[in-house]
Amino acid sequence: MGLTATRTRPATARRELPKSRGGRPTKSAAIERDQRLIEVATRLFLDRGFDATSLDAVAEAARVSKPTVYSRYGDKRGLFAAVLRREIARWLAPLSAAAEMQLGSASDISVEQRLVEIGREMLNFTCGPDAVAFSRMMTSQAINFPDIAKLGKEEGWLKAVATTARFFDHLVAQGALDVDDTTIAAEVFLDVVVGHNHRLATFGTPPEMKAAEKRMRAAIKLFLAGALGPADRVQNAAKSPQRPRRSR
Repeated sequence: MGLTATRTRPATARRELPKSRGGRPTKSAAIERDQRLIEVATRLFLDRGFDATSLDAVAEAARVSKPTVYSRYGDKRGLFAAVLRREIARWLAPLSAAAEMQLGSASDISVEQRLVEIGREMLNFTCGPDAVAFSRMMTSQAINFPDIAKLGKEEGWLKAVATTARFFDHLVAQGALDVDDTTIAAEVFLDVVVGHNHRLATFGTPPEMKAAEKRMRAAIKLFLAGALGPADRVQNAAKSPQRPRRSR
């Protein structure tokens, strides 16, 4: 099944690796080689899809020997897992940065606005062409290779939930949210805020971002209707002493 992304990456220029005295690449050269292999493999997976990408093609495009690719990654599934792990980390970085920024934001900024900023970051990367292409590939390969689906869940979804839950812990400690289990709250938040739009994009109907943000804001209002508690809680949160975090 060949899947084509809407954005391609520039080809990697050929570079000779410096050798150690024993004839093998130096440590820094080996790291550079691995990075180049992952970059080339990422581009080929996005351009051709999982099935139409071969390790031979990756080796040729990266200008390395086929035995090097096989010894490093074992098979195409191992290479795809390495690519996916790096891409997920890249996608999650903006979410982590947004959550950290909101932790240090001014106390007069509403909880709703803080969640809108986090939700916007989630929309941007989950509905982007690369994320959608990899989501399709994971879905198509999940039956044959369940470990790839497991990697996507553990490295992607669960880490996104954990990052959001830590932010919710902070809001609970401030008295700005009233939830018993911040992990469940994070799962619900991510699902209602970005799940629908991501599924549409995965099925081939990329959302118009203005409409997607409108839906996100409505979803956040619905989420907060059950998570804010009394109306005066948010207004007085900045003045209230922090309470111990609830265990998840």
